[in-house]
Amino acid sequence: MVDDRQKPHGERRPRPASAGWSGPGRARPAQPKGTDGHARQPDRDRDRAPRDAPEIPDDVDARQLAPDVRRELSTLDRATADAVARHLVAAGALLDEDPAAALRHARAARARSSRIAVVREAVGIAAYQCGDWSQALSELRAARRMGSKSSLLALIADCERGLGRPERAIELARGPEASQLSGDDADELRIVAAGARADLGQLEQALTVLSTPQLDPGRRGATAARLFYAYADTLLALGRKDEALQWFLRAAGADTEGVTDAEDRVGELGSEEEA
Repeated sequence: MVDDRQKPHGERRPRPASAGWSGPGRARPAQPKGTDGHARQPDRDRDRAPRDAPEIPDDVDARQLAPDVRRELSTLDRATADAVARHLVAAGALLDEDPAAALRHARAARARSSRIAVVREAVGIAAYQCGDWSQALSELRAARRMGSKSSLLALIADCERGLGRPERAIELARGPEASQLSGDDADELRIVAAGARADLGQLEQALTVLSTPQLDPGRRGATAARLFYAYADTLLALGRKDEALQWFLRAAGADTEGVTDAEDRVGELGSEEEA
């Protein structure tokens, strides 16, 4: 179960955006099989499908999976690849509204193809959405060992937070892999590192992490909104209410996808001022 102490307003958790399986991708026509030179996994993979695997809706098509993810399944025989792809599509569609169901589909895919990085990544992200930090950490680490192309460091660091190890999350944020991140990936890790500092009661350090490099209030998008939100929340925790209100407003303006409750926080703080 999700520990609400570790997830104060939903704003501090990294957004699992890099996994191509996390939603239907661009459809493409079915490709001929057996012509790409890849060795196929034997048919016994299909026999490992769990008896309690969730039923896949009829309207779920393997071609809805992102093309690059489908290519990762090319080492499987055709029938297995199709079943795994459909489970991944189903998992991606359910990830936000029913993460437990998404996890069941991801596990069903893993039962058929446990040696493929994107499948282990899918299980890890679904477990993460369920708040099962231990399973998520294990699966995300496995995906990295198998050569996952996604940036998973922020998710891994936040799993360490969820397991009550904020110092480990900070260590990961300071490591050599972190220094190679840029853009949204780097910002997601900043949010996690700041959350870890806050877990330790180090609010001033958390504020420094979030504001280095300096925030650009003109940015838009989900990651910018979450970064501004975390900054505002930290300011509020430090008693800097007026500044916090300004950054909640900026978070609301940047949040074009509705990933935060910034508008609600603005309303709450405005009501408090009027009272």
